[in-house]
Amino acid sequence: MRKRFPRWLTLLAVLVVLVAALGTTVSAAGNPTEEPGSKMIVCADCNETGLCMTCYGQDPACSDCGGSFLCSACGGTGYVESPSHFYNTVWGLLPPVIAIALALITKEVYSSLFIGILVGGLLYSNFSFEGTVRHVFLDGIVASLSNSYNVGILIFLVILGAMVCLMNRAGGSAAFGRWAQTHIKSRVGAQLTTVVLGCLIFIDDYFNCLTVGSVMRPVTDKHKISRAKLSYIIDATAAPVCIIAPISSWAAAVAAFAADGQGLNLFIQAIPFNFYALLTIFMLVFIAIMKVDYGPMARCERNAVEKGDLFSGENPYANLEEENDESHGRVLDLVLPILVLIVCCIIGMIYSGGFFDGVDFITAFSNSDASVGLLFGSAFALVFTLVYYAIRRSMTFGTMMSCIPEGFKAMVPAILILTFAWSLKAMTDSLGVTSFVRDFVYSNASQVQMFLPAIVFLIGCFLAFATGTSWGTFGMLIPIVQSVFPMDNPLSVVCISACMAGAVCGDHCSPISDTTIMASAGAQCDHVQHVSTQLPYAITVAAVSFVSYLIAGFIPNAFIALPIAFVLMFLTLLAIRMKQIRRTVTG
Repeated sequence: MRKRFPRWLTLLAVLVVLVAALGTTVSAAGNPTEEPGSKMIVCADCNETGLCMTCYGQDPACSDCGGSFLCSACGGTGYVESPSHFYNTVWGLLPPVIAIALALITKEVYSSLFIGILVGGLLYSNFSFEGTVRHVFLDGIVASLSNSYNVGILIFLVILGAMVCLMNRAGGSAAFGRWAQTHIKSRVGAQLTTVVLGCLIFIDDYFNCLTVGSVMRPVTDKHKISRAKLSYIIDATAAPVCIIAPISSWAAAVAAFAADGQGLNLFIQAIPFNFYALLTIFMLVFIAIMKVDYGPMARCERNAVEKGDLFSGENPYANLEEENDESHGRVLDLVLPILVLIVCCIIGMIYSGGFFDGVDFITAFSNSDASVGLLFGSAFALVFTLVYYAIRRSMTFGTMMSCIPEGFKAMVPAILILTFAWSLKAMTDSLGVTSFVRDFVYSNASQVQMFLPAIVFLIGCFLAFATGTSWGTFGMLIPIVQSVFPMDNPLSVVCISACMAGAVCGDHCSPISDTTIMASAGAQCDHVQHVSTQLPYAITVAAVSFVSYLIAGFIPNAFIALPIAFVLMFLTLLAIRMKQIRRTVTG
């Protein structure tokens, strides 16, 4: 248990900070954005510095600041009031709610997302026509596409698409399909293999989704597993696996959000309490072995088995499928590029974290930039793949070059949805949704400590579902939990795990989540169908996880709470299975 500082020493430290703050000429009033119900945002002109950006404090005769060296927009405070009347109110949740509802009702994801973005622009500009247009396109779409992190992810997707196309043209995917047809003899085996492969690729959820999809599609197609089921397995072994893997981009993100430099240690302590992730993997194995399917997924699986209809409707990727030359394809043509991609992505991640500048491996991974690491790793893997196929003479140089635009075209649906999803997130950010949820947590959740893990889990689910971002969700909730509980309180780790579990759950369910989008793209499944079929499964695990967090709030011991969670999940799935059997007998 950590020693506490004497109260007089803490008070003295606070007084020193106050005196130092009062002695500055800039931002002397502190950060008003942290106040409950605050309408203040960071000044865009000076980027919170409070300094004049025209003369940078160098010209006493500056016409903008009049020699005061202070920003004329904020008067030196570094903050201005939001121009939107709806900032930090419940109305900020309206854009994602509209987008999600329309996507589920109309089955049209592009138009639904754009309408959500448009609503966000209207609220931000107070229904001004010009302000709406400028905010939607300049602050939304253009800003999202000019963000260096987002651009790195988009390039990574294009490179992955090109590599998938190369592996298909080289016959590697077909060769693996032939091998799998010999060694994987049942639908259960195909599903379990997909689960295992998804668990092995734990470096990053984007990488997981597209790689597992491209490798397992031929196998699951041969065993008449619907694309909806494949996309669910991919999605359920992407973020849920990454959030319990200490060496992953997600662990690095959590480590960055946690205070006092204890992020990775905190991440590892929280793994046994991450009920949603652990129970999701348990459920995948159970439904594969026990052949349990319910809800819309059951209809898709029946169509696949009885009619051979893998899509239960139109194939959205039909125009991208081509006959490949399989005459010289070997399993190594698929496995080797993927292994090189994994190794290169790991090296790229630790490189971006400063490993080659003398930083240790764990610290480097904690400080890594997923966008940079995956971009560099995939680029080097693509070069290796081209050289390898050239040496193997799997295809001509012209054919290899044609795979690059083909891979780009295969990723266009995912890129378009991602762009709209990022833009919608920009709309919610500009309306202060995170501040609204933060104030809600501070004013309500802290009053019922024993129920706080379950409450935090629900808040994380809702926020991630509405915004489509899990990283942004636990990035906001983890610091709040750390401020509510001291780290020597057992509930602290449980609540931080609930933050991560809720963020993953909401992200898993949300149709505007980038991981959900990648899963449907990897399986080449209709995106809205993927969302609607996996939602009952995700809600089932979420319900059991909620009860488990209620128990953990009173018994914050992983050796007791985790086994209880697994038993509850088993009994729930067994009840669903028995209900199906009774329905079959009576029907």
